[in-house]
Amino acid sequence: MVASSGFGDQLVSTGLISKDQLTEATRVADSSGKKIHEEVISLGYAPAGDVMRMLAKSHGLDYVNFNELSISPELVELLPESVARENTIFPIAGDDGMIRIATSDPTDIDTQDKLRFILNRNIEQSLAVREQIVEAINQHYGHSDGESADSMLTEFTDTAIDFTETAVEQDAEADEDEDSDAPVVRLVNLIITEAVQLRASDIHVEPFEDRIRIRYRIDGHLVERDNPPRRLLGAMLSRIKILSKLDIAERRRPQDGRIKVTADGKDYDLRVSVLPTNHGQSVVMRILDKDSIRVGIRQLGLSEGDFRFFRNLIRRPNGIILVTGPTGSGKTTTLYAALNELNRPDTKIITAEDPVEYYLAGINQVEVKHQIGLDFARIIRSMLRQAPNVILVGEMRDTETAQMGIQASLTGHLVFSTLHTNDAPGAITRMIDMGVPAYLVASSVIAVLAQRLVRVNCPKCRQPYEPPQSHLEAAGVTEEMLKGATFMKGRGCANCNKSGYKGRLGIFELMPMSSKIRELAFQGASTQDIRKTAAGLGMRMMFDDGVNKVLRGITTFDEVFRVAKKVEH
Repeated sequence: MVASSGFGDQLVSTGLISKDQLTEATRVADSSGKKIHEEVISLGYAPAGDVMRMLAKSHGLDYVNFNELSISPELVELLPESVARENTIFPIAGDDGMIRIATSDPTDIDTQDKLRFILNRNIEQSLAVREQIVEAINQHYGHSDGESADSMLTEFTDTAIDFTETAVEQDAEADEDEDSDAPVVRLVNLIITEAVQLRASDIHVEPFEDRIRIRYRIDGHLVERDNPPRRLLGAMLSRIKILSKLDIAERRRPQDGRIKVTADGKDYDLRVSVLPTNHGQSVVMRILDKDSIRVGIRQLGLSEGDFRFFRNLIRRPNGIILVTGPTGSGKTTTLYAALNELNRPDTKIITAEDPVEYYLAGINQVEVKHQIGLDFARIIRSMLRQAPNVILVGEMRDTETAQMGIQASLTGHLVFSTLHTNDAPGAITRMIDMGVPAYLVASSVIAVLAQRLVRVNCPKCRQPYEPPQSHLEAAGVTEEMLKGATFMKGRGCANCNKSGYKGRLGIFELMPMSSKIRELAFQGASTQDIRKTAAGLGMRMMFDDGVNKVLRGITTFDEVFRVAKKVEH
């Protein structure tokens, strides 16, 4: 850890990261067991290439960029695929007595010793970005074409899933072709692995009259991948249900379950939903990546002013902070980022969630169980006896829950919650419509944050472009705004699956409750009146925040138009 800490100081002294970022990365590294340089990269504090180049320098090693390398097939054959995948290493040069390996961990002496024994050669190291190494492995060992299904299966069997055939599976699906059991096991594993490698957020298995459609949702967009034959449906459903510990004989009712897997060296939870349709049972597996919620507030995409205000806001001793937006707009990630910021030994945090999607160390999380009467309101009532400082209520979906949340905020607790509204001003009128007295809303809510997610231009293939005049006019871009603008757009490459986009970022609308807005809320004013007043007090509309990100080359007008609309005020 001393070496890592010294390296962290080097990152600060060269200006790559700030002292606060080093402190946060060190805290996260201590809890995750990873190296500081890995956390600096995963938290997005500095470009991976710059961090690895400096790490290579500090260890006296060469840094390599795979985009500038030419790898021969003969060289790839020197290193067994299973060894490359297990250790995330890749051969980049070699002769009779030596082989040079690209790695992302310069301190892994055990792997070097193992390679010397396996290959009977001297081993030399160069450092590279981990993502580039994984990409090279997938590209050169042929997985992207599905040619090496068995070796992909081998990689996946290092997981928490038992892949052995069971008599139950065969009995339940006796009408299916029994010979398809083993291929189906392999097929389900391949689907899950491929989805993880493509950064999909969920997998859709949809039955139709003559086929099964497999789709992945990548960066919010559904992409069709495979169409297995219809006869495999029963066997695939049995396989997924056994992994999810669901009743394989139940075909008429919806079911929910979970699968725990480890793929590419990372742990994932899959939340499984089975729904009967007219052509058979449809399955959606939601992939929950624990790393995705370990983001800091800085990584959410808030503008500098909103970021500073929000960070101060969450340190208030009491009041309600509402995060609004439709399903899939990143509300959970925003709330967890706030909780991660507040998660200290001197702060007691309790959450009520339906369901608990991600498990957070150091936070007491309670799951809603409607079947035994354990709903949001009852959990809030009980959690107040646990003397918390901060409370997270997954969603204010009825009057009783909203009133309990407000009572908690009025008795000295900071309360976070979500609402399904289109914009920030709409949250105030929505709570009043739910039956919460206007004076309580006015006195307890301290801010509302509305958000949507837009796809970000791929960093590898983005290039300057000239947007059409119609887009500039629709966005209300003035000549003054054009002066400092840098319009960028991805042309599509292997890194972004030819889409031109990789990853997502939030666009926001942060409305603090000023005295004027409190007065309007107390009077039961309309959403339009509240919006007009908030805009007059300096609130930046969500659409305008999106346009600002387009002007900075982060995303495109198409993305902003897709998720937000220009509001006249």
